Amino acid sequence: MAVAVVTGSGGLIGSESVTHLVEAGYDVVGIENDMRARFFGSEASTGAVTERLLSEHPEFRSLELDVRDADGVDAAFARHASDIELVVHTAAQPSHDWAASAPHVDFGVNADGTLNLLEATRRHAPEASFIFTSTNKVYGDTPNHLPLVELATRLELPEDHRYSAGIDTSMSIDASMHSLFGVSKAAADLMVQEYGRYFGLPTVCFRAGCLTGPNHAGAQLHGFLSYLMRCTVTGEPYTVFGYGGLQVRDNIHSADLVRAFEAFHRAPRTAAVYNIGGGRASNCSMVEAIALCEEIAGRPLHWTLSEEARLGDHRWWISDLGEFRRDYPDWELEYDLRGILREIHDENAERWGAAA
Repeated sequence: MAVAVVTGSGGLIGSESVTHLVEAGYDVVGIENDMRARFFGSEASTGAVTERLLSEHPEFRSLELDVRDADGVDAAFARHASDIELVVHTAAQPSHDWAASAPHVDFGVNADGTLNLLEATRRHAPEASFIFTSTNKVYGDTPNHLPLVELATRLELPEDHRYSAGIDTSMSIDASMHSLFGVSKAAADLMVQEYGRYFGLPTVCFRAGCLTGPNHAGAQLHGFLSYLMRCTVTGEPYTVFGYGGLQVRDNIHSADLVRAFEAFHRAPRTAAVYNIGGGRASNCSMVEAIALCEEIAGRPLHWTLSEEARLGDHRWWISDLGEFRRDYPDWELEYDLRGILREIHDENAERWGAAA
């Protein structure tokens, strides 16, 4: 049976990938060591998700392995070698706030871990598609220099601006503040591209906006839509950092992103790079997201505004999906923002309420 390797298999995108690939007929090997609990506390632990995946899918095996362990990663790939058809790399330290507290850990996981996986793929499965979940933070704070206009509930670009449909990959990643997280992910992103160009591996970097879905273990430093809805349901206070709450994000459901992975694997390219997210179909400002959470939950959110924005944070980000759609025209988003938040609420509200 064909083997797919999924790193970070207990996380939001990793677990979605596991389920999707098992149902597609793959023998799936997960690499997971629950670093999320170390990053964000026990409430962000991936342990329960891993246990659920193991109980639901006999075709799934989980290796407790740190991607920073080059020898361990190489041995795991050597065991399956030419049977590996697909590598989905989602393991990461995902917070630019947390990165500043432990730069060596952040760079080790995001950059060195990615290099270990690329080298193991090159040695043992060079024909396998290598899919990397990158981030829009590789562009640093360059989007903050766009000529944004302040509207009642959001910042917005003029309709005649070149990025009005969304930001494409022509935006420079240079001469900007990235946060340490953005730097470690940019290093990984460039290495993934280089293994495509230099060694001919079929690789892709998906530079994602906000990734979300009902399986997101929303924490204060990561997973803002899930955490926002959780705070609305439980009455926990929420802090919005900077920009008057008018900063804009696009949001893509984990299932839509994994279907993009599948589309790439069916027709892989070498050293491909795409911006991916909710685009113009699924985006919101913070105050718009708060209003929608309150409407869906039927109760107010207790939130305050801090005037201090996070370093390197974006004032406005909407992905231009045109580049990916041109190469993969059969792919479309199935979820919009309301559908995403409704699903997050309906699948978690009872559990959150019981734990409050």
